[in-house]
Amino acid sequence: RAGQSGEGPREKPRRGWLRLKRGVSFSSHLPFSDAGLGHSAELAFAVEPSDDVAVPGQPVVLGCKVEGTPPVRITWRKNGVELAESTHSTLLANGSLLIHHFRLERGGSPSDEGDYECVAQNRFGLVVSRKARIQAATMSDFHVHPQATVGEEGGVARFQCQIHGLPKPLITWEKNRVPIDTDNERYTLLPKGVLQITGLRAEDSGVFHCVASNIASVRISHGARLTVSGSGSGAYKEPTILVGPENLTLTVHQTAVLECVATGNPRPIVSWSRLDGRPIGVEGIQVLGTGNLIISDVTVQHSGVYVCAANRPGTRVRRTAQGRLVVQAPAEFVQHPQSISRPAGTTAMFTCQAQGEPPPHVTWLKNGQVLGPGGHVRLKNNNSTLTISGIGPEDEAIYQCVAENSAGSSQASARLTVLWAEGLPGPPRNVQAVSVSSTEVRVSWSEPMVNTKEIIGYVLHIRKAADPPELEYQEAVSKSTFQHLVGDLEPSTAYSFYIKAYTPRGASSASMPTLASTLGEAPAPPPLSVRVLGSSSLQLLWEPWPRLAQHEGGFKLFYRPASKASFTGPILLPGTVSSYNLSRLDPRVVYEVKLLAYNQHGDSNATVRFVSLRGASERTALSPPCDCRKEDAANQTSTTGIVIGIHIGVTCIIFCVLFLLFGQRGRVLLCKDVENQLSPPQGPRSQRDPGILALNGVGRGERGQLGRGEKCVDAKELEQLFPPAGVVGPPGSRPTQDPTAPVPCEETQLSTLPLQGFGSLDRSATEAKTPCTGPVAAPLPLDSGPDLLGEGQVTQLSEAPAAQPAHSGQ
Repeated sequence: RAGQSGEGPREKPRRGWLRLKRGVSFSSHLPFSDAGLGHSAELAFAVEPSDDVAVPGQPVVLGCKVEGTPPVRITWRKNGVELAESTHSTLLANGSLLIHHFRLERGGSPSDEGDYECVAQNRFGLVVSRKARIQAATMSDFHVHPQATVGEEGGVARFQCQIHGLPKPLITWEKNRVPIDTDNERYTLLPKGVLQITGLRAEDSGVFHCVASNIASVRISHGARLTVSGSGSGAYKEPTILVGPENLTLTVHQTAVLECVATGNPRPIVSWSRLDGRPIGVEGIQVLGTGNLIISDVTVQHSGVYVCAANRPGTRVRRTAQGRLVVQAPAEFVQHPQSISRPAGTTAMFTCQAQGEPPPHVTWLKNGQVLGPGGHVRLKNNNSTLTISGIGPEDEAIYQCVAENSAGSSQASARLTVLWAEGLPGPPRNVQAVSVSSTEVRVSWSEPMVNTKEIIGYVLHIRKAADPPELEYQEAVSKSTFQHLVGDLEPSTAYSFYIKAYTPRGASSASMPTLASTLGEAPAPPPLSVRVLGSSSLQLLWEPWPRLAQHEGGFKLFYRPASKASFTGPILLPGTVSSYNLSRLDPRVVYEVKLLAYNQHGDSNATVRFVSLRGASERTALSPPCDCRKEDAANQTSTTGIVIGIHIGVTCIIFCVLFLLFGQRGRVLLCKDVENQLSPPQGPRSQRDPGILALNGVGRGERGQLGRGEKCVDAKELEQLFPPAGVVGPPGSRPTQDPTAPVPCEETQLSTLPLQGFGSLDRSATEAKTPCTGPVAAPLPLDSGPDLLGEGQVTQLSEAPAAQPAHSGQ
């Protein structure tokens, strides 16, 4: 365990969290309790300030009550700044804040509006209450006044007014300057400022006013006249929804009012449902008036889309309208952080989980100050876990978890006590790190100055200098060893190292960290693929390596005809480049292309590709653009020739039927022998015909259809084109070893592969750096990877294992 407490092992890729060297195995048995301390013995809020609306000129009291070990000092902050003592506000004996006369910003005097926090401090630390927002009571002018309405007897009338205010204004209605009778069941008042009148009568006519009031003011809207005409004609009217539900965003425990006003003759029946099919339920649900849905004490589960439907009685005729209800919930804690005690040098961890809608954001405070990741502090799991490694006396504090969303905030606190055991060794001294190779660094140190008898081992802490502390890993070393070789590191990379000494009672404090950079090395061979763009051009593709540019490197590109001894190049390319085009190439020649990476430490091995452009040029020549009419004419001519040439008509009919069933490809395959016997060659096959292209671009299956002047290249001719190194003699003779020829670097084998691509002779293995004499083709592995594109087949130089025969043509 190496003295770690409160956190499980942290894994590093390809490496254990703790590696024991030379059979060392030790653990730390610490005589300290992890039991949490009671909140009453520390510091906690019994009462926190809450949001409030104040009337200018009136007093305001912000509540705050703290429990904890005395003496406790209480102060207040406004917008994050500590409030100074003044005659304008007074700190009460119980910790609450009294503002004598709430004021707004006027004539340069500051406003009392803002976010207030109660701050409590004792010898254990400091805590901050939740933020309480204090706003001035206001009342705006009406931005929607009621409008005059004409209705029929038995019909529906609706008036609406809208006004903003803090706190939310109370809306009432007057008719002819007299408050309306709220006991009249035909009159429905909705909290959002709507008056509905159903079953209109002549006595409902009059002038209606909207009255809005709160602690700041009272306002009366413009008058709106309601005129009720005679009784309706009684004719049928389709059900119509005059007003449907609005989209609402509320906080839990508020009341949702979903309005739905429908008309029609006969009067439609209004019903409600949820779009997701879930039941609305009955608890806290009521219908106000003829169709308004009221949901009191809303919860997050009430969120959803509500559908109002107006049905004609006794039929399926219906009209619908819908609105979305969003219910937010302030942040509340599912798991509170617990106070802990930890020995110095170990790890402390606090966990805090909160829920709410929308999901709350969690931040941490240390003695009232925002605590961010860095150094030995880590935040994980969306800030729900706070980890402090290598704790010391300076980490003793009260840590607070603050969860906040748009609906509100909550806070919870816990205390960290750092225990320091007597007799622990001091930190290791004279820590030095020296690079040994591109992957190894040797770290050395000296014994601590004091209390060295009980040391049972050392733990070396390692991380990349650019990485955050949570990516640190550790290696354990014997107590008698004062140097350690750290391996499996990355080249040209800076690392940070520090050491702790461990005893059965705990760990020493950390040594001073030291930095060392591994040596550099030449880069690895780059992967290379080739794409044939045309009969005289190639595109070379590889992965870009930005790190090459950082280390004064890039790529070197060489190419040559395979029959020549010298390369064209190097073409120098930066490390950020990933492709290069070669043009103006001879389509009759096989080219050898090689790519290598380089940096200030040298060149990598080269990746080699052999590419034939002959296949692309032959396919271009043998596959002219399709002319369907000419092709049809040729098909008719060919078919006619077969019919004339074959003296048995039945045979012709069979071939024609098979042609119709299987298409042109089938016809060519079935009639080829007859065509060859009865008619001269009709030209090259189409590009879609399968075959294996030799180096001259023509497949073996086509050799019988070539013109008399054309020549097919077989294996013997390939041996003449690419003779093995050191083998001399005329074509066809048995090869003999030339005693003066240099020893070949590699063997070359010939194979024929059908490829779904272009003529590419691929070499995946890297070229050895040992120089070869003469244009020797190195062994190449078969590769039909992503660089083999298009249609056609090629003969490929390939490398076969010694115990396996070379691949042959298909």
